[in-house]
Amino acid sequence: MSKSFKIDSLAIGGPSLFLIAGPCVIESEEHALKMAHAISAVTRKLAMPYIFKASYDKANRTSLRSFRGPGLEQGLRILRKVKEQACVAVLTDVHEAADVEAVAQAVDVVQIPAFLCRQTDLLIAAGKHARAVNIKKGQFVSPFDMQHAVNKVRESGNQNVFLTERGSSFGYNNLVVDMRSLAIMRHFAPVVFDATHSVQLPSAGANGQAVSGGQPEFIPLLSRAAVAAGVDGIFLEVHDNPAQAKSDGANALDLKNLEPLLTELLAIRNAVQPASAPR
Repeated sequence: MSKSFKIDSLAIGGPSLFLIAGPCVIESEEHALKMAHAISAVTRKLAMPYIFKASYDKANRTSLRSFRGPGLEQGLRILRKVKEQACVAVLTDVHEAADVEAVAQAVDVVQIPAFLCRQTDLLIAAGKHARAVNIKKGQFVSPFDMQHAVNKVRESGNQNVFLTERGSSFGYNNLVVDMRSLAIMRHFAPVVFDATHSVQLPSAGANGQAVSGGQPEFIPLLSRAAVAAGVDGIFLEVHDNPAQAKSDGANALDLKNLEPLLTELLAIRNAVQPASAPR
């Protein structure tokens, strides 16, 4: 059974490396549109398939006082506008099964957050309503066990499912990436590598702040390794001013570094394509 599929003309698990990118959270309508246009300009130049990503609500922030986003109604309105004006596919994450139907009507891909990848009701709802479902591998879940999450979606009637690796918990406040997981999970579904969350230092902000830290200097290194390993797509949280980002700025990729990084990754993809093509 083929594991690849299409969202309109964009192939998931096809021969082309694709990109999921955008700010962690919708900071404003103006900023979301600015980032979508800027990133899509880069991907069009490089002929790279692209899905815009931003969250309307970050329900798992470390602190009660952290910015969560504009909420469901305003967030979906903005995401629809991004899709229409930037002419890109759109992805957002959802935390409540009750919200899935409304979200699925506004976006192309419903994303299941890593912390919720075992939540059966959420996976079933996404399977029933979404055009496509991206399940982020939990930091606490083995790559082998992600086949069960995939099966929950497929058995709900939706074959358009893929997985995203974002590192595994390694002691306190640290994540590591086992590159073997990319090959293991590709037996179940197309696989994306989340290079920015994989360099996150959870709840390890400077001076004891209730925020996460990060090591963005390792984004290129891990991205190159993942593409060399034959991953189907790359996930990057991208911001034009990471120091001022309202969520996950410590591990975001600066917009000015996006084109050089993607150029490198596409060169690697072209070099390894014959080896990674069979599925």
